[in-house]
Amino acid sequence: MQAVILAGGLGTRLGPLTSSVPKPMVTVHERPFLEYELTLLAQSGITDVVLCVGYLGEQVVQYFGNGRPLGIQIQYSWDGEQLLGPIGALKNAESLLAGSFFVLYGDAYLRLDYNVLMETMLLSNRLGAMAVLRNYHRYGPSDLLVEDGIVKEYDKKQIRPELEWVNFGVSALRREALQLVEPCRFCDEETFYGQLIAQRELAAFQVKDRFYEIGSPSGLEQFRQFIAST
Repeated sequence: MQAVILAGGLGTRLGPLTSSVPKPMVTVHERPFLEYELTLLAQSGITDVVLCVGYLGEQVVQYFGNGRPLGIQIQYSWDGEQLLGPIGALKNAESLLAGSFFVLYGDAYLRLDYNVLMETMLLSNRLGAMAVLRNYHRYGPSDLLVEDGIVKEYDKKQIRPELEWVNFGVSALRREALQLVEPCRFCDEETFYGQLIAQRELAAFQVKDRFYEIGSPSGLEQFRQFIAST
């Protein structure tokens, strides 16, 4: 199985921590966060990884190289001089992608059965399947309406009581889904997934365990506590 990790952002919410290192390389107990994420993927049977890098991405390449010490194979896709946004970076990596793959972020630690997520997408005959958590605004604002096994709405801009679910942070996609991506200067995920939702092409895969992320100082501290307790 193949995973595409979007790891090119600026990480501005972490303040001075990302002034000289990219967010995925922020250390947690003397190891870069991305090492935890890649190790978890390898343990889940995902050994083919495409890293989409941008801001200070040379540090990621220098540290991880081809990925062999972690038991994986890494290919790199570069944003270039201008950051492309999550879906822009994914589209830019299209030539490296398998027929079906996972897409997730370089600041997320996600425990789930990746095999079953992929099976859910393939058996649904849809273009994608998003992992979703019934959140009730516990781990940040809920942003999804899920009904009848599919995602019906994705709204990150408004806090609405009827949105009980949250995007867990990983989706399984078919490469054909990228045909929906129109040329844009900065391509965000809400627009892309909105197109899949409008065509009823985004299945929902429910997960039970909470996610961890290091996109904010509070999230980083929670992940440090989690690692210390394991």
